[in-house]
Amino acid sequence: MTPAIDLLRKAKAEFRIHSYEHDPKSASYGLEAADKLGLDPAQVFKTLLACTEKNELLVAIVPVTGSLDLKALAQAAGAKKADMADPAVAQRTTGYLVGGISPLGQKKRLRTFIDASAQVLPLMYVSAGRRGLEVELAPAVLATHTSGVFAPIGR
Repeated sequence: MTPAIDLLRKAKAEFRIHSYEHDPKSASYGLEAADKLGLDPAQVFKTLLACTEKNELLVAIVPVTGSLDLKALAQAAGAKKADMADPAVAQRTTGYLVGGISPLGQKKRLRTFIDASAQVLPLMYVSAGRRGLEVELAPAVLATHTSGVFAPIGR
């Protein structure tokens, strides 16, 4: 499968896998997942990588219906500033391709921040490590297996 699914299985975490046929012409991977799986887009989250002024890479998990507030992420991380990470660096560091970057099972463990809006959801969906593959799990399960911190980082 993928490192994300392997990690969850090994940990005996509660999760479900959902797959769909990815359209390479799709403008938004996350919105495509919500549409093709018939999910509420507010429950589908994208995994983004940002870089602080000290070149620390951070993982940010935000709803696909919104965007990442880089100032809020920097504040949550105790940094002065954060910018989006270079896609090639994100791919190399996580071991996943853009559009399929999972917050779980990355090659290198990075500090992870999950938008606070996830805390009120019974279940959320994140990439399972490949375009066209999503994992459904409780926000607390995601936080546990990423050492993630909930913070208001989405807009």
